[in-house]
Amino acid sequence: MSKKSTSGLTIKPLYTADDLDDIDHLGSMPGDNPYTRGPRATMYTGRPWTIRQYAGFSTAEESNAFYRKALEAGQKGLSIAFDLPTHRGYDSDHERVVGDVGMAGVAIDSVEDMKILFEGIPLGEMSVSMTMNGAVIPILASFIVAGEEQGVARKQLSGTIQNDVLKEFMVRNTYIYPPEPSMRIVADIIEYTAKEMPKFNSISISGYHMQEAGSTLVQELAYTLADGREYVRAALAKGMNVDDFAPRLSFFFCMGMDFFAEAAKLRAARLLWTRIMAEFNPQKEQSSMLRTHCQTSGVSLQEQDPYNNIIRTAYEAMSAVLGGTQSLHTNSFDEAHALPTEFSARIARNTQLILQHETGITDVIDPLAGSYYVESLTKQLVDEAWLLMEEVEAHGGMTKAVEEGLPKLRIEEASAQKQAAIDRGETVIVGVNKYRPKHPEELDILEIDNHAVREAQVARLNRMRKTRDENRCQSALDALTSVAKTGEGNILEIAVEAARARASVGEISFALEQAWGRHKAEPKMVSGVYGSSFEDDEHFADVRSQINALEKQLGRPPKILVAKIGQDGHDRGAKVIATAFEDLGYDVVVGPLFQTPEEAAELAVSKNVDVVGISSHAAGHKTLAPMLLKELANLNAADKIVICGGVIPVQDHEFLKEAGVAAIYGPGTNILESALSLVTLLKEQMRGRNL
Repeated sequence: MSKKSTSGLTIKPLYTADDLDDIDHLGSMPGDNPYTRGPRATMYTGRPWTIRQYAGFSTAEESNAFYRKALEAGQKGLSIAFDLPTHRGYDSDHERVVGDVGMAGVAIDSVEDMKILFEGIPLGEMSVSMTMNGAVIPILASFIVAGEEQGVARKQLSGTIQNDVLKEFMVRNTYIYPPEPSMRIVADIIEYTAKEMPKFNSISISGYHMQEAGSTLVQELAYTLADGREYVRAALAKGMNVDDFAPRLSFFFCMGMDFFAEAAKLRAARLLWTRIMAEFNPQKEQSSMLRTHCQTSGVSLQEQDPYNNIIRTAYEAMSAVLGGTQSLHTNSFDEAHALPTEFSARIARNTQLILQHETGITDVIDPLAGSYYVESLTKQLVDEAWLLMEEVEAHGGMTKAVEEGLPKLRIEEASAQKQAAIDRGETVIVGVNKYRPKHPEELDILEIDNHAVREAQVARLNRMRKTRDENRCQSALDALTSVAKTGEGNILEIAVEAARARASVGEISFALEQAWGRHKAEPKMVSGVYGSSFEDDEHFADVRSQINALEKQLGRPPKILVAKIGQDGHDRGAKVIATAFEDLGYDVVVGPLFQTPEEAAELAVSKNVDVVGISSHAAGHKTLAPMLLKELANLNAADKIVICGGVIPVQDHEFLKEAGVAAIYGPGTNILESALSLVTLLKEQMRGRNL
């Protein structure tokens, strides 16, 4: 009997040769169109995939030291993680980023930081991948100038810039400008790099963050390739020839725990991309090849029984290799607690080295080819993803679909369904909802001194501003605003001049903001999806009845504000909590993204909520939670219950509770249990008020 897999695919208990009858891609060879078996004829028998570990934290000096050690230990390329203020186009001295500087990546405010980041690392020889979308213009401009001042011409620089803004509006939310001007940035970067940087990949079209936000594999595949189609159209609209830029397009996928389906997904992606590119009539073979980087899943990492994450990552890495990835990042086992330590990062890196050197996996090209099961999965993924892409086309393409909120809604529905399956125990996660250890494991964690990092960044910014030619800098920034307003000229070309004049990341971003404004998303949530998964469930009914009883005591439903404070745009956890709590009977207010503690406190008071729930995934909790509590006290609202959820190390729990946080819910927390524990907290609050 067929059933649905954890990825939402229909699978059978037995596959035979009959399942291959209607599959027309079986005759292809590796390196041949439609590249199902790999984009290169020899694949890993000629050269293994690139080990490209994503890393960055604190200051440029700290990250540089980390990169140099990793390269000495066998890493072959760099993948840069920037902090959230950098992503959002703010300098470290901006009032909105107090708790975020250096916390979830490296702080880069200018060319000066970029030069330190790559000190002793020859940019003419090293491939550099940069995960950057919102502030992609100032970051790429600063990288180009840092290369020049290291003696490396633009044409010698190799690597990849993510530059995929459409998925930011869907899931990750580190956007700055509205969709239309953001698409112009994408096209200008493609144009500039095609002319000036022939070794550089102008875009990495990313499905990774979709799966991290809860998408199904079919959604990840369909929406990623639909984004790619939209970017090709944007470049063609600038008058470019498809063969001048298409060979440098690259992709980025997440590798989760559905082992065979994940490998099949990469095979399906290559086939689908050839189908899409045929619409544009390319003449070069390379224009139709999908090349991809992969990263093991962050959301599959669990806080509970954390050493299990080493095993999960190894399976996910092998799946990526069997699917034919070109480069790979393996997550560290402690990332559900905090940033990776040097110890955990070494294990993650060695996972790939062992795969390359000890398993024999590089000896054979496409070992899964011809598998009844894998080839059937590949076809199913192709067919179902194509239907979703056709739906996007019916809405006028991906930019229009994103503006309407279609992909975001579909992904949030899938995310709520996934969480319900975990909370019900239908999807087993070892150490979380089954086989839980009796005693939690406490890990050594990497802790960043946010205040010290920010002070160092601000001091360097001030030094740079005092020594630069202010007239030259302002003239370059004015030119940038003009180019953005008029639509004439290439934005990246002008931004390189501004970076040379030592304009900061924040100043370049603001020059564009003056022309286009800063995008603000309206907070929305799906309803009924989580609750509908618990029909006839006694535990769900019991929790709901207790919330209903509390409603009678209060004379209204208990009310909670789900708040995202700081520059962290990862809102999967917040959205799932919001929709689940609403289905259980809470009155839920979803705050807008990127609030300051002061703004969140004011919203909590104006909406008269009983509870403020902070969702934290970017290590800013030790700064931002106490600030929120202080702001509530200033508004005579210190009696409101404040709780925290997300990636919060056990070591930080006592600090937060001493500051006044009532409860902390880490990754893997059962939503029904957290909803019930909140009822207890509210009852205790009511008793305290009545004393």
